[in-house]
Amino acid sequence: MAMQLKVPSIVCDGCADTITKAIKNQDSGADVQVDMEQKIVTVETKASEESMKQVITAAGHTVE
Repeated sequence: MAMQLKVPSIVCDGCADTITKAIKNQDSGADVQVDMEQKIVTVETKASEESMKQVITAAGHTVE
């Protein structure tokens, strides 16, 4: 299931890498795209949207 999450705390490539690694750690088969300009993380995963929000929050970022 593809989902788009607004993550306003993304400011650099390091942020994008941290989020991508955290999601891949939770679901190694996930496809993660980070749009730093729009501050949108698009995730194609079998995990729930709520679990992805928790992973991003645990990585130190804010999800709207």
